[in-house]
Amino acid sequence: MSVLVAIPARYASTRYPGKPLVPLTGATGHKRSLVERSWRAAQAVSGVDRVVVATDDDRIRVACEAFGAEVVMTSPDCANGTERCAEAHAALGGRYEIVVNLQGDAPLTPHWFVEDLVAGLRAAPEAGVATPVLRCDGAALNGFLADRRAGRVGGTTAVFAADHGAMYFSKEVIPYTAQTYADAAETPVFHHVGVYAYRPDALAAYSGWPTGPLERLEGLEQLRFMENGRKVLCVEVDAKGRQFWELNNPEDVPKLETMMRQMGLE
Repeated sequence: MSVLVAIPARYASTRYPGKPLVPLTGATGHKRSLVERSWRAAQAVSGVDRVVVATDDDRIRVACEAFGAEVVMTSPDCANGTERCAEAHAALGGRYEIVVNLQGDAPLTPHWFVEDLVAGLRAAPEAGVATPVLRCDGAALNGFLADRRAGRVGGTTAVFAADHGAMYFSKEVIPYTAQTYADAAETPVFHHVGVYAYRPDALAAYSGWPTGPLERLEGLEQLRFMENGRKVLCVEVDAKGRQFWELNNPEDVPKLETMMRQMGLE
């Protein structure tokens, strides 16, 4: 089953303009842009036939071609990464059986997250899209809560049914819990990891649907699938002791750099 990984990268982010080109310093002092580090993460995934960066910006294209990435130019009218992946897949002939959206702000995504995600979608023919979820430990949950108290958008959380079909995703911390977890190894909160695997029919249909009220309120693209009755499969992944964080705000840069140093990432 052929697999395409597309990395959507947009320069004109409202919250963090130019984010894909932000340099991150690794353990050896080497600086690489956020999009290059995300591309390198994609290169480590096994079972992938092709990796492309999907962008509408020549600054990103030039930077990506300089480090050897294949680039697909897409329209500036794409509302989000899913629409950009759909356009890139169509531009490449629409011939891949699974399209993975590895968002360009998640350079610490372990390769097994993507491998487990693709395996989960293959095993669930009733699902048109799948996305990973990671159970929060106490430190991660406290970080999410601190971000919300400070008015920052931190990680997205997810709740799902017994069959792992998503019930909701939110930038708020859900489900509500009055308990404090401090250094607990496990909490009832799941972090939504910003990666998606799509079947081509669901991906192609996405851009034809209007933006719904929940997607508009939360700013979460995956809610459009749910608002149009498509099952989103939540695939639980195991961090295996590895730290994971996304670059959502400028304040996240030193946090990611500290994690990269601790993991020995160049």
